[in-house]
Amino acid sequence: MTFSTTETLISPTNKLLSQHLFTRRSIIPNRNDVLWRIKRGIVRTLTWNEDGTSITLGYWGLGDIVGYPLSKVTPYQIECLTSVEATIIPPHLWHEDIKALLYHIQQAEELLSILHRKPTSLKLWQFLVWLGEKFGRDLEHGRLIDLNITHQDISEVLNTTRVTVTRLLQKFEEEGKILRHKRSIVLNLPTKFTRIEYKN
Repeated sequence: MTFSTTETLISPTNKLLSQHLFTRRSIIPNRNDVLWRIKRGIVRTLTWNEDGTSITLGYWGLGDIVGYPLSKVTPYQIECLTSVEATIIPPHLWHEDIKALLYHIQQAEELLSILHRKPTSLKLWQFLVWLGEKFGRDLEHGRLIDLNITHQDISEVLNTTRVTVTRLLQKFEEEGKILRHKRSIVLNLPTKFTRIEYKN
């Protein structure tokens, strides 16, 4: 684990908050009395089952709040998918972040609803759209998912196989629904796109 304290920030109530830097693939420390606000970068929260299989609980970025107090899951881990800047929020300031805490709940429930969709092609498509909305940026030819996520990562989130993810992504590409941009995915979405428009 590699991290360092870089500076102090002022909260809306003029309290000093400690800001930390974390390197890619490092683990943000768990504490029962601390939440972390992501100031830069992307993290995922995860747990794992008895045989060591990872279970992704969510993906989080700029402005999101994460931390063990938001979860009942054990074990619980926050992994940095990029270099990350995060600020500690102590318990006496949690009430200042109700909006961000509600957003955390909404995002977690939205992802959970996607993971129960059938067939797998619809589940994958809606997951890609969710990533595009959360971490995307517009390009001339569509919306780039600005997150280095592998087929294996996706398969673990969707509880399917890497082979299935690869096959479905190839199918989406053949259908013109996605484009490849280096190692990333570009969603070829209409302007007035909604999740329910994709038909298998």
